Amino acid sequence: MDLVALLVDYGGVLTDWGDDPAAAEPPLFGVLRRAKAAGLRTALLSNAEGPGPDPDSPFGALFDTMVLSGEVGIAKPDERVYRLTADRLGLAPGQCVFVDDLRVNVRAAAATGMVGVHHTTVASTVAELETLFERKLGG
Repeated sequence: MDLVALLVDYGGVLTDWGDDPAAAEPPLFGVLRRAKAAGLRTALLSNAEGPGPDPDSPFGALFDTMVLSGEVGIAKPDERVYRLTADRLGLAPGQCVFVDDLRVNVRAAAATGMVGVHHTTVASTVAELETLFERKLGG
């Protein structure tokens, strides 16, 4: 099955400024834009409590769907939230790559059939995503 979707956590992943804290935005924002431009589906999957970003905002425009635990009543690492996110994208879990900075969440995603990427650094995450999706996604 082809990998066609990139799902990311917010805190610890999208908030990671990498090696350039003076950059205009965290580097994975650009990765998401390039992924969408390449035809990949994108999703935010976060254990956030409140309402998500406005889908019409520049941040919301990065994602085809946003699944926030506080809104759906299911939190990571519950496997149902990964399946829900894949369903909202119209995909099987096996078509999705999920990136999180917590190993427990990566393992739970993998248990649903997703490819899990444990985010430790921006550089290592971008390199792994480029390998998995077989395309350049970094800046």
